[in-house]
Amino acid sequence: MLIVSCKKEKEKQDTTEEKKENVTYFYVGTYTDKESRGIYRYALSEDGSLEKQKLLAATENPSFLSYTADKAYLLAVNENETGTVESYQITPDSLVFINRSSSGGAHPCFVTTTPDNYVLTANYTGGNTGLLKLDANGKLSDLLDIHQHHGDTLNARQTGPHAHSVWVQPDRSLVEVDLGTNQLWFSEIKNDSLIAKAPATLDMNPGDGPRHMTFHPNGTYAYVINELSSSIVTLKKNAEGEWEKQSTISTLPADFKGDSYCADIHISSDGQYVYGSNRGHNSIAIFKVEENGELMNIGFDSVRGDWPRNFALSPDEDFLLVANQNSNNIIAFKRDQTTGLLTYVSEVAAPSPVCILF
Repeated sequence: MLIVSCKKEKEKQDTTEEKKENVTYFYVGTYTDKESRGIYRYALSEDGSLEKQKLLAATENPSFLSYTADKAYLLAVNENETGTVESYQITPDSLVFINRSSSGGAHPCFVTTTPDNYVLTANYTGGNTGLLKLDANGKLSDLLDIHQHHGDTLNARQTGPHAHSVWVQPDRSLVEVDLGTNQLWFSEIKNDSLIAKAPATLDMNPGDGPRHMTFHPNGTYAYVINELSSSIVTLKKNAEGEWEKQSTISTLPADFKGDSYCADIHISSDGQYVYGSNRGHNSIAIFKVEENGELMNIGFDSVRGDWPRNFALSPDEDFLLVANQNSNNIIAFKRDQTTGLLTYVSEVAAPSPVCILF
């Protein structure tokens, strides 16, 4: 009896160890005005189940997270009136705080890095993009420069510049997305400064309120998701290498009545499918990418929660995870890589989750 019992216990231990080896860890950024205390680590198992691991960094309103190119360091904004950005060294079981610097403006809501370790922030209330740099040890410089946006009042939600995200293109030039001015702003980094390019801006459709964007892997198309109009604009590069609007498609069902606001957008690495989140309709909209870059809606899936903020594809793209800010949960969908469609798998409690980073 003792031998059998020991054998069963050994098998149980082996199974537990195997399960731990077959998980993918990810970070969750949050708002800390309620129960959350900062940045958490969660685990996604190969069967799609989710598990909350632990708090890794106690910090205020880390609403957006990003890696450096080599994934040695993690960057987090602190979305406060006095906007800051923080650097952490990534270790197997912790985030080690390095330092914190000004983001360049109030309420930073986005951060990203370039391959040569420049750090870019989008300051929503400040209406600008901030530029910093990491040294070889992951320490943030002081603020190097800002690119200030300008614009007149367009409507009740667009009363001035509200920078929402900034994207690094393959040629290292930048696209800064501004919900308030209703424009994309184009710039580049030169001598530790942000320099406007020509043309300086591209106007979106009236009332769009652009928020995030994603790029097709072929480099010819890009997709901008619009918070206020609940739509996606397809962009195409012209002969001069400049982005032009090609078409617009709604992210909502034709029969939907009520208020809804888009948040995030991602494209599969094969360039076949685009996904967007709807806050209000509380769904993920799914689109097939056609040969001419146009989007065709092929479905909607309920996020089984309220106010889906950011979402992310797992590294193998077998799963899509959604952060539901108001219902305090993260949802996992299994993704069919052939059809692009989603199937609900699991969920886990999470305090005011707003960003998922694999």
